[in-house]
Amino acid sequence: MKLSNRNFVRGLFLMAIALLFGLIARTYSIGDLSRSGPGLFPLMVSSFLFVIGLLQVIRSHFVEPVPLDYNVKNIVLILLSLVGFAVISEHLNMILGIIFLVFCSTVAGTSYSVVRNIKTSLGLIAVAFAFKNLLGLNLPLY
Repeated sequence: MKLSNRNFVRGLFLMAIALLFGLIARTYSIGDLSRSGPGLFPLMVSSFLFVIGLLQVIRSHFVEPVPLDYNVKNIVLILLSLVGFAVISEHLNMILGIIFLVFCSTVAGTSYSVVRNIKTSLGLIAVAFAFKNLLGLNLPLY
């Protein structure tokens, strides 16, 4: 059965997410390429994501099937890290939320490296500062 193939399910999941965001993006004005509306960028990104998912589904027919397995502990850890990021960012600041997100979510991985987590955290904090200072986004970094 195809639903036991991780590559096939991954492609279907990407396509479903792309369709969801693409349909939401269509509720905004699209505009045109010379004067884009707020829905053009999300629609373009969701279109590219849909194509990637479609290519993944097609590719799954030609490569060796990879069995689909999941670990409930890892799913809980990832969800906990996302919820913790949102709560910490809302009540304290986003820098601490980013650090919590990185250190908590990497526990679900196959290898754990404090040095890699610090580098990842610093990179994401730098991206957040760039978004705040260069794009003018109102992010609660402090």
